[in-house]
Amino acid sequence: MYDYDLLVVGSANADLVIGVERRPGAGETVLGSDLAVHPGGKGANQAVAASRLGARTVLLARVGDDAHGRLLLDSQRAAGVDTVGVLVGGAPTGVALITVDPSGDNSIVVSPGANGKLFPIDIQAAACLFQAARVVSVQLEIPLETVVEVVRNLADSSRFVLNPSPPRPLPSEVLAACDPLIVNEHEAKVILGDACVSERPEDWARILLAKGPRSVVVTLGAEGALVASKDGVTRVPSVTVDAVDTTGAGDAFTAALAWKLGTGVGLAEAAVYAARVGAVAVTRKGAQDSFPTADEVAALCCAGPGDAASDSGSAAGRTPGSEDESGSVSGTPERGESP
Repeated sequence: MYDYDLLVVGSANADLVIGVERRPGAGETVLGSDLAVHPGGKGANQAVAASRLGARTVLLARVGDDAHGRLLLDSQRAAGVDTVGVLVGGAPTGVALITVDPSGDNSIVVSPGANGKLFPIDIQAAACLFQAARVVSVQLEIPLETVVEVVRNLADSSRFVLNPSPPRPLPSEVLAACDPLIVNEHEAKVILGDACVSERPEDWARILLAKGPRSVVVTLGAEGALVASKDGVTRVPSVTVDAVDTTGAGDAFTAALAWKLGTGVGLAEAAVYAARVGAVAVTRKGAQDSFPTADEVAALCCAGPGDAASDSGSAAGRTPGSEDESGSVSGTPERGESP
């Protein structure tokens, strides 16, 4: 019996958010909205998103002994996340500087702070958490050597989910553990490197799979997502909604996918559910504040993407009205957006 459905190992940041009419060019200054401070970071976001959906979740991360760190701890506890694995001190809490334009698209610059001080020795000291978790989810806003140590401490029966954001080349040891590796277009191309010889996402998925992961998910924004495993490549249609802010939507997608996989559902079915979770998240401002409960996701069922289609190279299905010009976007992360 597992104590936790999901162990999230990753970053915890304070998100400093400013709304802008447009992003500044080089050497240009633009005026923005009042500064808003929110709890964020890909690891902390995923933990809150999963817990809101009903998963028994624990976070392994590091924050500073400062006001931002206290904000992050409070937000985790309020969401029902177990913070026994959150370490305090060693550096100031990480900060993400985020601009959001009127369409809901965002640009992010991250100062890692304490996230860069989450070391392999911290993973070794938390070995009991790995034995107690059904699924382990990780991102790359912590040192790569720490991610490698996570892989080495996985329980034999646990499942490892990796969103390589920000992307970088990955060692074979990490790739081989991924089930799945979750990437958008940009991340896929970085990891593929010279092996990216095609513009077809289906080909990216197959080539990524050949590099060692047990399964792969490629998110494609309004075109939905692709899931790939030894059984083949499957297209998962998108859910289209009116976007307010895409910040954190990819974290919600990843958390929902990881949790659903832990319940025993198949990869395509988990991706369908994750797309619905992401769709609700983009209709609200902020990251953690936007994450839905399971009941709110269920209420979106009338706009669900339907059954996954087999790989035929065709466009993903869309919900009624998705071809209008209202600025609506898919619930899956955009091709160039960090999922």
